[in-house]
Amino acid sequence: MNSTPNGTVRARRSAERPVIGVCARTAPVTLQGAPMTVSLALQSHVDFLAAAGCAPLLLPLLPGVEHPVDHLDGLLVPGGPDLDPALYGAAPHPRTRGANPAVDTAELALVAAALDAGLPVLAICRGMQLLNVRFGGTLHQHLPEVTGHDGHCPETEKFTFGGNRLDLRPGSRIAEILGDGPSEAACHHHQAIDRIGTGLTATAWAPDGVVEVVEVTGHPFAIGVQWEAGQTEDERLHRALAEAAGRSAAQAAGRRAVDGSGPVRPATTRG
Repeated sequence: MNSTPNGTVRARRSAERPVIGVCARTAPVTLQGAPMTVSLALQSHVDFLAAAGCAPLLLPLLPGVEHPVDHLDGLLVPGGPDLDPALYGAAPHPRTRGANPAVDTAELALVAAALDAGLPVLAICRGMQLLNVRFGGTLHQHLPEVTGHDGHCPETEKFTFGGNRLDLRPGSRIAEILGDGPSEAACHHHQAIDRIGTGLTATAWAPDGVVEVVEVTGHPFAIGVQWEAGQTEDERLHRALAEAAGRSAAQAAGRRAVDGSGPVRPATTRG
């Protein structure tokens, strides 16, 4: 039986390759002629994080998925289906699709635990919307009815990404990551933030005013982006998450070395 203290094991692991949890999505596939449902992650998320020196860990969104947070150094919440509008007190729009209350509940619990533990969090597309709902915000359920166009999610016969110029708030975390020059994003979403949740700050917008980035106020690194990060060759957000996870892991290991404690992280203020 391995009697090595859990904190020591985790400190050694984190010093080697920070572990980034990636929320899994489920989808029907056909493999070798057999239909099945699988838990999966976008391969580019896995590749980008691995290239940045991290170990990606797929997290199926089941009850209790938040329990392994002590074994993570960061969290990536990717795109996916629409959230259940009941979470923000709305009736479902006819175009709202794919909502799964059980999955939403599990993912919200995981995100809350990661934030409370001070973990770096990168939330993408649906992930950003879930982050906003977590802090009490609301969503536009069908964006073309608000903007008057389908530029964020082109309705064409063939799947097509929209494109947005990003107006970044100077001095924000996202401006540090993307730089001060013009930035553009590939997008494919029909929902977006309506009322921003308490404890979040908007730090980037599309030309039509749609919020493209929110950051958790007072958190070292917790960012939500509305565009499809991972669907282009731009790895800057994944590298930034990896760097933040490395810093967080090193700081946690240092604290444990000083006080001899287990894998406990400082709590952050809830929004």
